[in-house]
Amino acid sequence: MNIFWYPPAVDRKLRENIKGHRSIVVWFTGLPCSGKSTIAHKLEEKLLMINIHTYTLDGDNIRHGLCSDLGFSYYERKEHLRRVAEVSKLFIEAGIVVLAAFVTPYNELRMMIKEIIGQNDFIEIYCKCPINVCIKRDKKGLYKKALEGKLSYYTGISDIYEEPENPDLILETDKLSIDEAVNIVFDFIKPKIKLINSEI
Repeated sequence: MNIFWYPPAVDRKLRENIKGHRSIVVWFTGLPCSGKSTIAHKLEEKLLMINIHTYTLDGDNIRHGLCSDLGFSYYERKEHLRRVAEVSKLFIEAGIVVLAAFVTPYNELRMMIKEIIGQNDFIEIYCKCPINVCIKRDKKGLYKKALEGKLSYYTGISDIYEEPENPDLILETDKLSIDEAVNIVFDFIKPKIKLINSEI
């Protein structure tokens, strides 16, 4: 193909120095209703209050636009997550801390995402929660539909969820308040986004 990479005039390092912090991807994985999106959005608010440039990519929201053409089969999930990983990589180059909240049910797909983004820029957080608690939290009624056989490929019911083998952080979200979980993640990522001479 006649496609050539055009070297940017402004690179990631310069953008990070201007913003005063490193850019990374914090990827929240877990069963539906395990707390991924809630924690990610609350963390986004906390980071913005101290001038950390951040953006949350949420599974449902992405499916309204970028991935509106995809369903939930294995191969559609794979393409869905590949697109999100590539978008996340662009955000990193822009000097932004990405908070990504996606079920991401298979270890193979999580490895793919890590390879696209790069191991040094990727933090995997497992929102661990018993499925009975997730079902009780479900305000959309999707677990109920899946249990009734009305939804295909629903993670935890009609499709599997493979627990992460070596996540960087585990949040037992049935035992933590939202604020407790947010503070744990904040404390964990803070040294990873801090630049020398940064006020973070």
